[in-house]
Amino acid sequence: MAERILVVEDEARIASFISRGLRLEGYQVEVAPDGETALDKAFGNPPDLVILDVMLPDIDGLEVCRHLRAAGAEEPVLMLTAKDAIPDRVAGLDAGADDYLVKPFALDELLARIRALLRRTAPPEANVPLQFADLELDPATRQARRGERNIELTAKEYDVLELFMRHPRQVLTRDIIYDRIWGYDFGGESNIIEVYVRYLRAKLEAGGEPRLIHTVRGVGYVLREE
Repeated sequence: MAERILVVEDEARIASFISRGLRLEGYQVEVAPDGETALDKAFGNPPDLVILDVMLPDIDGLEVCRHLRAAGAEEPVLMLTAKDAIPDRVAGLDAGADDYLVKPFALDELLARIRALLRRTAPPEANVPLQFADLELDPATRQARRGERNIELTAKEYDVLELFMRHPRQVLTRDIIYDRIWGYDFGGESNIIEVYVRYLRAKLEAGGEPRLIHTVRGVGYVLREE
């Protein structure tokens, strides 16, 4: 299931920019325009991560963060601030924030920070077999199987397929795949993702089975049935 992110931002234009970008990356997003609404949403249905602006119209972001931590909330908090002074950064971290980002910022950097925070707090993934349609993947043995047919995969092919299997029906952008498999700074102009998707399709469809890895033009790829 896609991670849920609470965006706490009183400027409608910035909140729309962030939430639209997050939804395109496959996240579920809720928006709160002020601190009081943010606390109600965070306590009512705790998110996986909070993006929290410091300057809010009622309770400021630092106080919201303190309330969350005092109540035992453990989800990562990424603070947004228009100030770049060291005391402001320190105040945010002292309030319980896990990271901060100075406005204006690039969406790519925000997404990279979010992925890093979610990875840091994610529980260890159990080595239970993964199943989608007639495709099985066993993380314990790194073996793949489609129906009765065993599929031999290289180490990197396995890694790519496991990423799809852990996010079925979720569109994975090129950036997400680069980040999770090769690292965020891997050459973005490379066609290596297309190459590995082609390898996987050839192996998964070698017995005439229907396609499971589909191209979402201009976005990325998704594991789904026809």
